[in-house]
Order: sequence, then structure tokens, then C-alpha cells
Amino acid sequence: MSPDRYPSDLTDAQWELIEPLLPEPNTGGRPEKHPRREIVNAILYVVRSGCPWRYLP
Repeated sequence: MSPDRYPSDLTDAQWELIEPLLPEPNTGGRPEKHPRREIVNAILYVVRSGCPWRYLP
């Protein structure tokens, strides 16, 4: 987890509830570039703040 946290970031307890609902990564393909938790946090940041995706920090 990155040291810079935003109010919209998931807590550890929330992540434990959401993580099993995400599909497993594909095998044999390109490895994931970003952790799934950070992707979910970015989506929640955009939903909460209303900023365009390209403006993400």
C-alpha cells in the first residue's frame, strides 16, 4: 500500500471483503502492472472527487 492515503482509500477490513469478489488474474498473460487494491482505490477516488481519470495523482 502506498504511504500517501486518501480519504476514499479502502481500509484493510474493507479490502478483505472486496478482494475475494475480484476475478483471478489471467495466467500466461502479461503480469499486472499495478496492484488491484490501488486500482480500486483510484476508482473510488474518481467517484468521490469527480475528477477526470487522467487527472489522477
